[in-house]
Amino acid sequence: MTAVPKRKSASGTIRIGVGGWTYEPWRGTFYPEGLPQKQELEHASRRLTSIEINGTYYGSQKPATYAKWRDETPDDFVFSLKAPRFAMNRSVLAEAGNTIARFFASGLTELKDKLGPINWQFLPTKKFDPADFEAFLKLLPPEAAGRRLRHVVEVRHESFRVPAFIALARAYGVGIVIAGDSAYPQIADPTAPFIYARIMGTQAKESAGYPEASLNRWAERARAWACGEVPKDLAYVEPARIDAEPRDVYLYVISGHKVHNPAAAMALIKRLA
Repeated sequence: MTAVPKRKSASGTIRIGVGGWTYEPWRGTFYPEGLPQKQELEHASRRLTSIEINGTYYGSQKPATYAKWRDETPDDFVFSLKAPRFAMNRSVLAEAGNTIARFFASGLTELKDKLGPINWQFLPTKKFDPADFEAFLKLLPPEAAGRRLRHVVEVRHESFRVPAFIALARAYGVGIVIAGDSAYPQIADPTAPFIYARIMGTQAKESAGYPEASLNRWAERARAWACGEVPKDLAYVEPARIDAEPRDVYLYVISGHKVHNPAAAMALIKRLA
């Protein structure tokens, strides 16, 4: 099992972003008219503080690609990566070792200090098998190229809403994705030195994606997490544990009415400034 490091700062860092940056409907809305596509990441990274990379879920990237992304973004910018689907979309998770090893050998450490959490996203049909899931967690490396890694699992089946799953994640220092404004089961129990939330409720009728009250609520939740508090208005498996340990926060506006997701992310950043 992985020893979970303790934080020493009074408050964690909050990072807000979206999933990916290449999306045609953002051209002329989030991206200025006529902005060259090759400059979209540069533009997005000056308005957001993190981006979850989707392309790594579908296929391998090259070391030079990771280095290019690193160089195009500000010094304090951070990427989260979605792990390759072939590692999770299998009947026996314990057999994912080779896929996981190839992923970490693909050059992702070229992101250097901009490498954030890695999201292992499971299909909604994947059920909780305690022994097999623990075997999978054992395959996740604690570090790569001398850099400590942060892992988070995105589980989407109701069978994971049990104390045994929370205990496993906590024992291995692995985070659990908090599904916000979503049809997926919500598991808000903190199990790692960071929080990873994906909120999915943006609406076409709201220019900033969410109503003011909803944006304020998510901003307050992010502040609470960063200070080691536990928001009372989310769904937990176990009684909410308030350990006062500051946590870094990664919050991504995903899915929903996607064209408004950057606006929602920027509205949250403004509230948290």
